[in-house]
Amino acid sequence: MLKKERAGHILRRLEELYPHTPVPLDHSNPFTLLIAVLLSAQCTDVRVNLVTPALFRLADNPRKMMKVPVEKIREIIRPCGLSPRKSAAISELSKILVEQHGGEVPADFDALEALPGVGHKTASVVMAQAFGVPAFPVDTHIHRLAKRWKLTAGKNVEQTERDLKKLFPRESWNKLHLQIIFYGREHCSARGCDGKTCMLCTELFS
Repeated sequence: MLKKERAGHILRRLEELYPHTPVPLDHSNPFTLLIAVLLSAQCTDVRVNLVTPALFRLADNPRKMMKVPVEKIREIIRPCGLSPRKSAAISELSKILVEQHGGEVPADFDALEALPGVGHKTASVVMAQAFGVPAFPVDTHIHRLAKRWKLTAGKNVEQTERDLKKLFPRESWNKLHLQIIFYGREHCSARGCDGKTCMLCTELFS
């Protein structure tokens, strides 16, 4: 198959396998999604979902969160790892949202990426899942699968994102990035598939 043909096949198969793509991180509004995505850095979604209920009971919006002592935030989110850095970022970005954005999460890439602890991938998830803006968040798992499926030769997630956006229709991006994550976790993990054994790898390269 040519690269474009592989992309089309992947898109069709993932739509069959995962017609519904609930956001894996539990949240109730754009702010709680932003915080959950921030916490998911170097941490599993499962663990984040265990930690965030206690945090969001305390504060589920920036105005409340900015009043919570950083030490208290750090204590709650410690199981997610990197708690000193993440707690400081949560506290500071909450203040910025209140002071500069009227207490709302901005639906704007540049404004999001200017927040402490928020990189391009986090901003992309929020734009896609909170605001429905076409984005293609690429994490290390999607990067790995895109290379395994020979959709990119990118040496980093930025190049992989650019390559995937060229291959797939814009209207598919928000759903597809979750479909790829779901498939990777269930069928094509780093250790569970050598690029030849799972269903898609077999179909693409046999």
